[in-house]
Amino acid sequence: MSVAAESDELAATDIPELMHGLGRKARAAARELALAPAKAKNAALAFATAALRARGAAVLAANDRDLAAARAQGLSAPLLDRLRLDEPRVEAMAAALEGIIALPDPIGVVAAEWERPNGLRIQRVAVPLGVIGMIYESRPNVTADAGALCLKSGNAVILRGGSESRHSNRAIHACLVAGLTSAALPAECVQLVPTDDRAAVGCMLSGMTEYLDVLVPRGGKSLVERVQAEARVPVIGHLEGNCHVYVHRDAQAAMARAIVLNSKLRRTGVCGAAETLLVDRAAAATHLAPIVHDLLAAGCEVRGDASVQAVDARVRAAFEEDWYREFLDAIIAVRVVDGIDAAIAHIAQYGSAHTESIVTEDAAAAERFLREVDSAIVLHNASTQFADGGEFGMGAEIGISTARFHARGPVGVQQLTSYKYVVRGQGQVRP
Repeated sequence: MSVAAESDELAATDIPELMHGLGRKARAAARELALAPAKAKNAALAFATAALRARGAAVLAANDRDLAAARAQGLSAPLLDRLRLDEPRVEAMAAALEGIIALPDPIGVVAAEWERPNGLRIQRVAVPLGVIGMIYESRPNVTADAGALCLKSGNAVILRGGSESRHSNRAIHACLVAGLTSAALPAECVQLVPTDDRAAVGCMLSGMTEYLDVLVPRGGKSLVERVQAEARVPVIGHLEGNCHVYVHRDAQAAMARAIVLNSKLRRTGVCGAAETLLVDRAAAATHLAPIVHDLLAAGCEVRGDASVQAVDARVRAAFEEDWYREFLDAIIAVRVVDGIDAAIAHIAQYGSAHTESIVTEDAAAAERFLREVDSAIVLHNASTQFADGGEFGMGAEIGISTARFHARGPVGVQQLTSYKYVVRGQGQVRP
């Protein structure tokens, strides 16, 4: 069947009927997967990893189709970078799956146990969440990461990727299905919504409460805002990644330059990219100009306050809205602040509670920053680009959560579990 014919057929499909069918299959698969031994889940992931490597050329060919369509539609350079796959990125996906295999099985772990005076023995035991709905844009590696993390944690998942990555997602999803069937687990443990119709998203948000236990959005601000506003089940995710680097007065100059450049420019389109640089006024005379010149030389637009503009004529004036911005591009807002109090206050006012870093050799200042800055991830002398589940040793992540309920920071296999209480007695009755 041609792509056009396939699209026409799906367009004619009754979307609620289609989505409810996926939901029923996911719920049935979730019950089986919740009882699957670690050996079976790891086998499925191992087969999927092998399939991903064996079908690498097909995955890249599918991605080329997506990239061609995206360029024709005029997608920005950062969005094209999010979408693009190459051999190293395919291998990174495979390596992430291997990292997830190596993780301990989170299901059945006894987090706490105690005995009551009446002899009842109580345990708190980790269990899967159930069925997860994943709505995401652009990055096709999310298909592999989300599918694998949900599988490892015993959850069925319904994946709804963006239309711009449809061919890549299908090719990667086929590898996951091959792994599941090879391990004799239900293929419906990981399902990909087979239509680009936006009504499918609406159905996931408000029409599938009997099937979905939680939703995870991963994408642009408009997508996440919609999910948070319309979802009728709990949501795990973050709205924006307005991340900060603060160069303290006792920062080592070469280290500060390296961390700022990496935090901003390693990959500008990821949520852990630094969007604002704060430089201590006590260090501005020695540290500010070299950092600004590094950024400009690397092709980064710098928007700054009066002190920053005085460093280089190419620095544009920063406006109030710039301090709130998640640029997701080679643009950074820079401000000179009067010490650590002002830095912490700025982050509290303008930040999105995602990821913040302090660069300093003063251990007391570092500990104060780490303690007082209320963000999901806080770092000392390290790039904000380490805000990633893989870099945390979690194999991969399904997303970063800035919420304070259930999960915060990178969401990996442990964060995709809940718990139940198991109580054992010897005939006790309550008086």
